[in-house]
Amino acid sequence: MMKILSTGFVLAGVVCTPAPISRVQTARVTPSPDFRDDPRLPALRQFFAKASCPALYYAKVFIEAADVYKLDWRLLPSISYVESTGGKYAKNNNFFGWDSGKASFDSPVEAIHHVGYKLSHSNRYRAKSVDMVLASYNPDAEYAAKVKSVMRRIAPLE
Repeated sequence: MMKILSTGFVLAGVVCTPAPISRVQTARVTPSPDFRDDPRLPALRQFFAKASCPALYYAKVFIEAADVYKLDWRLLPSISYVESTGGKYAKNNNFFGWDSGKASFDSPVEAIHHVGYKLSHSNRYRAKSVDMVLASYNPDAEYAAKVKSVMRRIAPLE
């Protein structure tokens, strides 16, 4: 692109706009919380390690997402365990069976943050009890009991 300015100079260049930054990328710009003394991290790692779940490698991300989106810290890991055995049977990084298993994510980190954000902000889930969230997530009569059972296996209900 060329443009002649009123002073007679010729300016050549390309106008570039930055690529949009996703919610997950933005979260990575801020320093990561220090979970060294947080008892939730070893509890979650131990749970996923017992079952050899790929979600073990994302235990810190699950806790970060729970804190950011103000969710029970056991909820997202428990849903992922019920839906895909903690990522063992996840397709397209969809640890949560999101969108009836049709959703595709670039990474498990993106999936964790996407589902956490939706559970916190979507009208379908926002400001509801865990039981109501789970009933909306999956209306099967046994679903909430399964997820809450996993939550208790990770750590006692608070």
